[in-house]
Amino acid sequence: MEELQRRMSSLFDWSPFRRSSLTTDEETISVPEWAPLVDIAEDDKEYLLKVELPEVQKDDVKVTVEGGTLTISGERKAEKEEKGRKFHRVERYYGRFERSFSIPDDAEADNVKAEFKDGVLRVHLAKSEKARPKQIEVKVA
Repeated sequence: MEELQRRMSSLFDWSPFRRSSLTTDEETISVPEWAPLVDIAEDDKEYLLKVELPEVQKDDVKVTVEGGTLTISGERKAEKEEKGRKFHRVERYYGRFERSFSIPDDAEADNVKAEFKDGVLRVHLAKSEKARPKQIEVKVA
């Protein structure tokens, strides 16, 4: 799967991490433009998206569904230097982010639930009843 994902990423030349340069007095470092990482899992009842959002506040995250697309957007706010404390290096990305995903045909776009705990956003996208497997009782004659 990892090999397939690597090939697909290179085919579309997309990565959630696009690099930009930052120059300090001492060195030039490459800093990624941040897009949160997402795991997508599926079972008989739903799709589950787990989005890593460390140090992002719940009020700074928005989940929307529109036109067959699920979008997760928000912002991680930068820390401010305080008196008596200065930063020597800042490599983590701060600012706005947005990730969008096509909603599968067997999912109910109007049945989305989201919960945020310990820096992880969990988005539950229910499958439609007709898409769920049904067990049929076999009668012996």
